[in-house]
Amino acid sequence: AILTVRLTAEEQAILARRAKRAGLKKATLVRQLIRDQEIVTGDDILTWARNNMGNKKLRIRRPV
Repeated sequence: AILTVRLTAEEQAILARRAKRAGLKKATLVRQLIRDQEIVTGDDILTWARNNMGNKKLRIRRPV
């Protein structure tokens, strides 16, 4: 699946600063932040989905 994250200009600037401080590309930092939330079981995924349901900044789709 492909996860699209929509950011405002201010959020993009914050992400760029954090990535630069960490010595990473922005996409790599985003992947690390997502992976920091441990998902082991199906219940973990359901909890993540409930917590992020309705978040208009996230869009998940299957690759073509």
